[in-house]
Amino acid sequence: MVRVCTKCKKVIPDNIELAPSAANYPCCNECWEEWKKYSVMVINEMRLDMSMPDHRKVLKKYEKVFAGVMTPEGDVVNFADENQRKPDHPV
Repeated sequence: MVRVCTKCKKVIPDNIELAPSAANYPCCNECWEEWKKYSVMVINEMRLDMSMPDHRKVLKKYEKVFAGVMTPEGDVVNFADENQRKPDHPV
């Protein structure tokens, strides 16, 4: 089965092992590294406290939007519809 990064749309070779969290989407390792840097900015800008469940949910939403599996409005992206597989251009 061909894996395609949900963020950059590049094909992920089968011999590449993804980070455990990135494999859920799937998101390539390069985009996942970009997310890790971006997540620190989100935490700092929004002053999120990771010991609070509501704050972790906010960060998880930003993660899904970044990976391209959710729109900023909270709608889940239907991957069966190729027109919706554009994370940089939300529906």
